[in-house]
Amino acid sequence: MTNKLKESTPPPVLSRATQGGEVRARWAWTAPEVWTERMLTALEDGVKGGRWFSLIDKVTAPKNLAAAWKRVAKNRGAAGSDGQTVEDFSRQADASLKWLHDQLRTGRYEPSPVRRKWIPKVGSDQLRPLGIPCVRDRIVQRAVKNVLEPIFERDFVAHSYGFRPGSSAKDALRRVDALLDEGYTHVVDADIEAFFDRLDFGLMRAALETKIADGRVLDLVDAFMRQHVMDGMDAWVPTSGAPQGAVLSPLLANIYLHPVDIALRAAGVETVRYADDLVLMCKSEEDAQAALRMLRAQLQALRLTLHPTKTRVVDVREPGGFDFLGYHFEQGKKTPRLKSWNKFREGIRKLTPRRNGHSLARIIEKLNPMLRGWFEYFKHATRYTFAAADGFVRRRLRSMLALRHHREGCLGRGLSNFRWPNAFFASEGLFSCAEAHRLACQT
Repeated sequence: MTNKLKESTPPPVLSRATQGGEVRARWAWTAPEVWTERMLTALEDGVKGGRWFSLIDKVTAPKNLAAAWKRVAKNRGAAGSDGQTVEDFSRQADASLKWLHDQLRTGRYEPSPVRRKWIPKVGSDQLRPLGIPCVRDRIVQRAVKNVLEPIFERDFVAHSYGFRPGSSAKDALRRVDALLDEGYTHVVDADIEAFFDRLDFGLMRAALETKIADGRVLDLVDAFMRQHVMDGMDAWVPTSGAPQGAVLSPLLANIYLHPVDIALRAAGVETVRYADDLVLMCKSEEDAQAALRMLRAQLQALRLTLHPTKTRVVDVREPGGFDFLGYHFEQGKKTPRLKSWNKFREGIRKLTPRRNGHSLARIIEKLNPMLRGWFEYFKHATRYTFAAADGFVRRRLRSMLALRHHREGCLGRGLSNFRWPNAFFASEGLFSCAEAHRLACQT
């Protein structure tokens, strides 16, 4: 640790709370390989001048790189442009981590190109790009995140829920429910157009510099944002944006939009944001339109725009409603949005092809984890949602069973229901969303 950091860091023991380990408890999610109690105390109390110096040694520390590798190995993921898998890296992990440490310490490290993969958008024929960094780049990004995230997390506002420790999509949805119950009847359903593709490099650097004074760390983040992109045989250097799929991108997104959060909070606008997905909650049409104008102005300052057709002001008491984080809100009811339904049905269809060689028991074994996960997320939807989900699953299974027993085609629905009633699938161990909801309501 250099003298600069020592000068900006308070003594390790400042209070009884610090002595008792309460600081560590409040920041339990941070990487202990980086954030000692002394640094956490400095984090809480604020460093001199508000900016952190000499952080590169924390990024490159062997313990931090090893901790980052463990997270990357746990998350697995596909190979990047170099073709190296997590399994490949693990065979020479010690030597590879030492090489990374040496490259970073000497300033010779250069990120490899990001492999672009196109994946289908849910409920659409369109595709969206996913950037897949190499394993070693994922490790370095995780190491950088271990250092930077607590510094910025300290000042993030409460209404930002996306990709933050201790926060989740469910927390954001609970906040929306609470505001609706409090009489916030008008919602600005905002859609930031091509957000991750349009992050401005210069503005991103400036946002980082508000708290980070270590040029080598800043240059490292900048290098990750400017990584070459490989799409098949094509390769280019992006002029803006952050690759979706990169470890650092969610944190950079929250840092980039933090000024918007601050401005809206200062104006008294109730906001619920999850990364680039956000709604503004108001009590009147007039307030909603004013909030929308403010949001547009704030985004314009960041060289971002709202989608002209997908952004609108909604009165939740009227037909139409709005979508947020997979749910549809309309006239006091909450259901899975259409894209969520389509994704659910698509997943069930993949697991229940009419022609397959698996036993019913094996198919149910594969279905149940998906059904439990889906129910856990959508369990606060209206009651009829779960009967509809169960009905779709059972129809798929009956169609499969009917084809197996009658090569010429399926039985009629009535006969199929009679031969394989709901009780039959329950006896076979099929998870029932409706039954799970009934039991949840009793507790």
